[in-house]
Amino acid sequence: MTPAAFTGQLLAFIARLITGAQGHWKGCPPKAEQRIYIANHQSHFDLVLIWAAFPHELRAQTRAIAARDYWTKSPFKRWLTTEVFNAIYVSRTRANPEEDPLEPLVEALANGDSLVIFPEGTRSSKGNPMPFKSGIYHLAQQFPHVQLIPTWIDNVQRVMPKGEVVPVPILCTVTFGAPIQLREDESKVDFLCRAREAVMEQRPDPSEVGRLLEAD
Repeated sequence: MTPAAFTGQLLAFIARLITGAQGHWKGCPPKAEQRIYIANHQSHFDLVLIWAAFPHELRAQTRAIAARDYWTKSPFKRWLTTEVFNAIYVSRTRANPEEDPLEPLVEALANGDSLVIFPEGTRSSKGNPMPFKSGIYHLAQQFPHVQLIPTWIDNVQRVMPKGEVVPVPILCTVTFGAPIQLREDESKVDFLCRAREAVMEQRPDPSEVGRLLEAD
């Protein structure tokens, strides 16, 4: 086993140990087919938690989107995102007006990869996700055959709050909903609102969280 593969398995084990959570596939099966998982974003731990929720066969073909300015700050962060998560770096600010931040994502989808995207573009700890940015709309236009899976990561902001580096043991859930796709003649504004609502609809009722965790 390579160091990267061992690290990936170790991180998945630690994430499950700390959070007690598994993936809850409410609207689709955990099937190894090309998808774009669109999720709320509350913590840098989001990436690890989704990784832990995926079966092994999904991890092998799914690439996460990582902010270049944060995940390349140190050699270890770069190695972790490149070798373990096979992430795609995106710049949150353009170096020049002609730069297309979607280019590496388009290339990955064209190669048959699945993606994990946080359409807010940055972390939010206010409960509901912030308005989605337009990138996911353009990807849905270019790849209409790829399913978009609304995904809700619950409670993770308490595991690793902004500014913290040591995770706190807190029960979390990752819920995957039914696929959505861009409708014919649907405007960008309407689609982004609908996609955001689809993600929020996956948020579990507090009374159900304990039952879901016990079921696992």
